Amino acid sequence: MTGAVKTYIVWVDAMNYRIGRVVMYGIFVMMAILLWSSISKTFFNPSLWTLEVAQFAMVAYYMLGGPYSIQMGSNVRMDLIYGNWSDHKKAQIDAMTILFLIVYLIFLLWGGWESLMYSLSYGGERSSSVWRPYLWPIKSIMVLGIFLMLLQAFSEFFKDILRIRGHDMGDKL
Repeated sequence: MTGAVKTYIVWVDAMNYRIGRVVMYGIFVMMAILLWSSISKTFFNPSLWTLEVAQFAMVAYYMLGGPYSIQMGSNVRMDLIYGNWSDHKKAQIDAMTILFLIVYLIFLLWGGWESLMYSLSYGGERSSSVWRPYLWPIKSIMVLGIFLMLLQAFSEFFKDILRIRGHDMGDKL
């Protein structure tokens, strides 16, 4: 059992690490879009698509970067209390609290899937802006990001359980 769990952890962590390292450069994509927006408003006819594309890029950036953030421990904690605990106690508390995250992500995934299916079955749901882009591509990215975050949450849960049982986690399994 421990071997299968460690394989799952290694696989999910490696996948989310690679995706996160690629997605982190999305900040430059957003900067380029917003720079073009400023230039086009100043010198040309304003582009109707720039604000919405920047918003879509931001959604992709944080939805696909979320699992990487969880993996790197970049989430917010109350370090004033948490920092003084032993690694064993941290693992116990993290194992309990991550269950709330898992439940939340399951509901979020279900709602995101329903919204994506509505968008596809509706015949191409579009934004209500002047540009009117299709919404299914960004909803697909959101569902993928939530799914990857759920996989990473399970990975973190399994790591905590292994730490509680006394397995040396190290940096890599």
